[in-house]
Amino acid sequence: MQHNHADNLPNSDNPSYLANLNNEQLEAVEITDGALLVLAGAGTGKTRVLTTRIAHIINTGLAYPNQILAVTFTNKASREMTERVASMLHHDVSGMWLGTFHSICAKILRRHAEAIGFQSNFTILDADDQVRLLKKIMEEAGIDTKKHTPKILMSIIQGYKDKGWNPDQVQSGFAGDFADGKIVQIYDAYQRRLRNINAMDFGDLLLHCLTMFQKKPDILATYHGFFKYILVDEYQDTNVAQYMWLRLLAQASGNICCVGDDDQSIYSWRGAQVGNILRFSKDFPNAQTVKLEQNYRSTHHILAAASSLIANNKSRIGKTLHTTSIDGETVRVKFLWDGDEEAKFVANEIESMTTSMTREKHSMSQFAVLVRAGFQTRAFEERFLTLNIPYKVVGGLRFYERAEIRDAIAYIHVLMQPNNDLAFERIINTPKRGIGKSSLEVLYRNSRDQSIPLYDSTAQMVNDGALPAKAGKVMGELLNQFANYRRMLNDVEHDKVVEQMLEETGYLGMWRDEAKKERSPEAEGRLENLRELIRALAEFESLGDFLEHISLVMDNDQNKSGEMVNIMTLHAAKGLEFDTVFLPGWEEGLFPHQRSLDESGSGGLEEERRLAYVGITRARKNLFITHAANRRIYNQWQNSMPSRFLKELPAQNVDILSSNLNMSQPIYERKFEPRVEPLNRAIPAAKGIDTNAFQMGNRVFHEKFGYGYINNINGDNLDINFDHTGKKTLKSSFVKKS
Repeated sequence: MQHNHADNLPNSDNPSYLANLNNEQLEAVEITDGALLVLAGAGTGKTRVLTTRIAHIINTGLAYPNQILAVTFTNKASREMTERVASMLHHDVSGMWLGTFHSICAKILRRHAEAIGFQSNFTILDADDQVRLLKKIMEEAGIDTKKHTPKILMSIIQGYKDKGWNPDQVQSGFAGDFADGKIVQIYDAYQRRLRNINAMDFGDLLLHCLTMFQKKPDILATYHGFFKYILVDEYQDTNVAQYMWLRLLAQASGNICCVGDDDQSIYSWRGAQVGNILRFSKDFPNAQTVKLEQNYRSTHHILAAASSLIANNKSRIGKTLHTTSIDGETVRVKFLWDGDEEAKFVANEIESMTTSMTREKHSMSQFAVLVRAGFQTRAFEERFLTLNIPYKVVGGLRFYERAEIRDAIAYIHVLMQPNNDLAFERIINTPKRGIGKSSLEVLYRNSRDQSIPLYDSTAQMVNDGALPAKAGKVMGELLNQFANYRRMLNDVEHDKVVEQMLEETGYLGMWRDEAKKERSPEAEGRLENLRELIRALAEFESLGDFLEHISLVMDNDQNKSGEMVNIMTLHAAKGLEFDTVFLPGWEEGLFPHQRSLDESGSGGLEEERRLAYVGITRARKNLFITHAANRRIYNQWQNSMPSRFLKELPAQNVDILSSNLNMSQPIYERKFEPRVEPLNRAIPAAKGIDTNAFQMGNRVFHEKFGYGYINNINGDNLDINFDHTGKKTLKSSFVKKS
């Protein structure tokens, strides 16, 4: 059905809710027969289309509210859609089957539980109960739950359920050797135990409903009669089980409308299958497709950048966003020396845009810093605290509040302050050292009875042989390690000592093993955060200075009720929008992330590009993309190559800030040589002077203090202003030109 602009104007024949729709939106609303895919680009009004379509179906008498099934991914989206439809129709529509996949399936299963061997009052277990039950089953099967953690096995089982697999359907290639090769056996025992106690987990809600529809055609036929229209939001995020469930329900009427954006499918690690939306026209041969391409959020330059970038993906249906708004500011790309300079640049821009008398002022809440990896937040948090810029980390903890960082800081406290009982208690059995509950109670009791610190109590009992042999040996080794690290601090840089401590005590190994088993972004992210912490230590003169800094940071009382800059990961930003967006860390290995490339090849690269597309399209007015020429990983400075995504941005819509690069030659193909801007202007070298000799203004590097500029030369002594640790006087033999 084609429409011209006049069709959009309100008249006596058009309900008021159709008045403000553009041509494509109106077409998506008025196609009510058969299968329809609404390919909705970022900011094109997909929620308006979904809710207006529901209102239109009800208002025209095509179905009653209780004959409509509308599935979303969040309860918030469900509530919002219900309220919008009710507002359009001016009457209650609570009879609709509108909710998340899990809530709809739970409602159906309550009605038919007996048909699949459950009682209608079945319990839905939370995550903790699931893991506890699975642990019991693993122990009964003789599986070492320290070597094969129940949490990881649970994630594998939930992955099977996302694929719609019962235990007897798990394909041999997906069984693996985890849990001594008994994964399927444990999965089967877990499912039987759940049935025995009349309980389900969240994965079961969809799995059991799907299985019931497959094996009980009479029940499926009942719901074929119930639902005349099916609508699905965020279809690109559906997993295999959800896809199969929807296809079964749509078999009878064929009236299914799926709304989604293949270019925003970024959750494959949670089971989402972008292929579900790509094969829609094959699943429903007579399906129609409507593309929503008019964007109501961003300026022309931002949309041009997004469209140019995503066009490089092959696995997509294809669309091009456009807008009627003014061009606005170009996308600004800034190349900086390192991550700290990157944070300074972002903070300075925010300060400038919120205080300038000549430029449009911005609300703090309309700024967002969107990072690819969680460890990147630290530099921005530190800088914002320094400048008193209020901020919040959305969808996660602030850097120093994260569990792995608090653990590492506890290790440092014990190293520096052995009588810190809270810190010693935190790390005494982290990672697990085989110290039993009874041994710990003996240590605590002795500490209380003698009114001595727990660390001293442990040393005393180890020396007296008062602990069981295994516990005494383990604790003796731990205390000897700490004593050795304290001696090392006299001769070795403190960041290297901490790195060695976390490695040799097994703490880094614990997270490394979990990342290898779990293979999730969260597990790998913990290691990245720890690397960032070790990098941060090098910025301080001593561990004492670092601990004092941390106490001040943790004591910083953010104004939770006021406006704050938003810091979050790109994954957490989906669905949000801000006036000004900063996208830092566009470097090879970080974005696109090396893990995605290693594990998923070209598919991983395309998902990383979709993630970049999501980041770009969060911006309404201003977009800044930054790349640091150097990143410090542990104790090594590494040169960074600009992200390949930068070459995919259109030159006419991008402005390179303070760089020796230009968009006439693809950025990715050039080795970046940063333009040095010294704190003190360099004195030009006279003819005939050895160019290898140090001169005032030279950029230099020191293993401990990092990068800096020479301010003064006195014989063999150099006065250096380091970027992060201030002024130092060092022998020239200790530094090198950078």
